[in-house]
Amino acid sequence: MRAAPTILHLDMDAFYASAEQASKPSLRGKAVIVGGLGPRGVVATASYEARVFGVHSAMPMAQARRLAPHAAYLVPRFGFYREISEQVMGLLRALSPLVEPLSLDEAFVDLEAGGTAWDEESARLTGVKLRADIRAVTGLTGSVGLAASKMVAKIASEQAKPDGLVLIRPGTERALLGPMSVRTLPGVGPATGDHLRRAGITTVDEIAEAGEDELVRLLGKAHGHALYAMALAHDERPVVAERETKSVSVEDTYDIDIHDRLRVGLEVQRLADRCVRRLREAGLSGRTIVLKVRRYDFSTLTRSETLRGPTDDLAVVREAAARLLESVDTTGGVRLLGVGVSGLADYTQEDLFAQAHLAAGEAAAEQHPEGETANEPAEEEPAPPTGHVWRAGQDVRHAEYGHGWVQGSGLGRVTVRFETPDSEPGRVRTFRTDDLRLEPADPLPLVARRPEAAGPPAAQSGAPA
Repeated sequence: MRAAPTILHLDMDAFYASAEQASKPSLRGKAVIVGGLGPRGVVATASYEARVFGVHSAMPMAQARRLAPHAAYLVPRFGFYREISEQVMGLLRALSPLVEPLSLDEAFVDLEAGGTAWDEESARLTGVKLRADIRAVTGLTGSVGLAASKMVAKIASEQAKPDGLVLIRPGTERALLGPMSVRTLPGVGPATGDHLRRAGITTVDEIAEAGEDELVRLLGKAHGHALYAMALAHDERPVVAERETKSVSVEDTYDIDIHDRLRVGLEVQRLADRCVRRLREAGLSGRTIVLKVRRYDFSTLTRSETLRGPTDDLAVVREAAARLLESVDTTGGVRLLGVGVSGLADYTQEDLFAQAHLAAGEAAAEQHPEGETANEPAEEEPAPPTGHVWRAGQDVRHAEYGHGWVQGSGLGRVTVRFETPDSEPGRVRTFRTDDLRLEPADPLPLVARRPEAAGPPAAQSGAPA
């Protein structure tokens, strides 16, 4: 490991919920929960005010509503979050060419590679300035961990939450980790944690004391060796600027189980369309088509088909997904469907569609004796109902009242609060859902963009701004 704490880990604080609070003045300081709002929805992010009630990410939304019935419940606005994430990642890339994003709101940065930090003091100053720049550019807060390794930097950022900075001096890692729970270490989930607890191992110190041979006996060779090394604070993993994409996939969970076989087939085709769109946006193609089906009893089936070469052809992916569906029994109902493509490449095999079409033609004719094929055009899918579907948290604009967001809708009515990120908490008004003066709108920036602020502020070590 390096001699200076020049690996930085940034984790934005309750990112989705904080973005919603910054966007909606009436929600600041209130419990906000973002996620799927249907009966089977789960919590994506809960604000710190909501966490007081025991709400946390990945919790079923129904349980969250029981714990915090008066919280604001909003659907995610991923396009909005991506825009903010791009601003934050731009600040990180100004620090170093080695930035490893883990998600929209989390990344590692090798400060030494960028020449922005070389010792404890310069690392701390860089972290302080980064946090100030993030607040200035996005209006949000992030927590920063600084250490000599990725594992310890991530643990440090967790200790820094919310809105803080923690620096772990090289050489003090084992003393820091020793009393911590085994669950602190990467890769130790509930099952591994319970297995270790039954063996009398609950802290990181006890992992080190148990010894490598005992860990291998308990957990297997690969996991045992890795966990022992982490308990000794050994982590030589470099910050990797580009993480290889192994697959592209999309999936949907349905509020009500789908029993109609035709509807299941149409949903698979729709998912194939979205998956191919993502492939093309990324400039990728793939050889293996994967279908995922979670049935009414929570059993999950995965089927795959490998083609002769990589493709991004919609017809090929649709036909392959349809063939895979034929091997799955869906009579009891389906609660989740997914389509993915793996075996990725940055080129396509131009004649693959013809090859795949010829290979599948006979089977398709047998499956659809009246001439209908699995490659029906998208226009044949049932059209969505006319009029807008207003979702809680959605941005809207009214011809008279201006910009606002949907608080709720039902029984032919939609309730809107009219406010902007830089306004006072706004008034609430109710309209008919088909009111022609009300229309969907794009999110407003959290921080007004000044003409002179064409790019991110210079992010270099030095006195904090």
